[in-house]
Amino acid sequence: MRTSVISVMLFALSATIPAQAQQHQRRGLPFITDTPMVHDPVMAYEDSTYHIFATGMGIQHMTSVDRKNWTVHTEPVMSVIPKWTHDSVPGFTHHVWAPDIIQWHGRWWMAYSCSTFGKNGSTIGLLSTRKLASGIWDDEGSIVTSREKRDNWNAIDPNFVIDDKDQPWIVWGSFWDGIQLARLDTTMHIAKGCKPQTIARRFNLDSKASKNALPINPNPPKNPTSDFAGPNAIEAPFIFKHNGYYYLFVSWDYCCQGSKSNYRVAVGRSKKVEGPYLDSKGIDMRYGGGDLFIEGDKKSFEAAGHCAAYHIDDQDIFICHGYSIAHKGASILIQRPISWTADGWPKLAN
Repeated sequence: MRTSVISVMLFALSATIPAQAQQHQRRGLPFITDTPMVHDPVMAYEDSTYHIFATGMGIQHMTSVDRKNWTVHTEPVMSVIPKWTHDSVPGFTHHVWAPDIIQWHGRWWMAYSCSTFGKNGSTIGLLSTRKLASGIWDDEGSIVTSREKRDNWNAIDPNFVIDDKDQPWIVWGSFWDGIQLARLDTTMHIAKGCKPQTIARRFNLDSKASKNALPINPNPPKNPTSDFAGPNAIEAPFIFKHNGYYYLFVSWDYCCQGSKSNYRVAVGRSKKVEGPYLDSKGIDMRYGGGDLFIEGDKKSFEAAGHCAAYHIDDQDIFICHGYSIAHKGASILIQRPISWTADGWPKLAN
């Protein structure tokens, strides 16, 4: 779910971008920054170059050779939004949310979200290319679409995962009935006959659903935004494979409100991609489970969320966006190495 304060965020963003960068933006020129301002970032690595793709007009794109200095490209991934997206999602224009990217069988596949605020009439689109550096993407249509009054889930915030048998899957979801999982075919579309299954939810202590889950989770985490969003403030799934487990990262609570955001990331794990995903206490994430992984420290960031994780350059890397206190709540890139406890749980390294 995204809030209606996008314009406020954009104002905060413009107020904190250095004057030289703003001048380059107005001229349509790339610029370099060591503090990239992004929302919902994902990463890819090709030919010694890191690529970040993120929410933006036609999907934001930036590159780096060292993950310190980033070239922000003013030309979006999609300069022309496919017409079918507007037909599928009434009211959608060109502000594309939350992409994901993966390399599989010789091609790069990018999923992206088309939606409007507060509604679950949404679609997840698909692009593909052989080389990121080419900048040429093929439109592969829609992976999955949700309809208001038909589906109790929201087709945004996609993430690809390839299991140990080289089978592709996709997870997605925001609010409604939480995080969904479905098997894909070799074209990276939903496999014939496959129906989404819920693998994670977020419940409020006072909700009916939470009371039904009490035998499984006697102390489900309280959702401070339930008065506005209902009992299921969960979104932005990302599954990361490590040492025999699939780790499901999700974001709790609210993004997109600048300094008022209270986003945070939780995690659980499973031996199977289909789940069940349990936290360190053994609580099923379908019933409110999840270990808190990162939240705002109130020194550098008010809140942090919508994450991704990768094994690159012989290390595990965690990225997300954080609402910067120094930059008046603007959303900037966070990068941290991941370390692992003796019993196999991830934690952020210093």
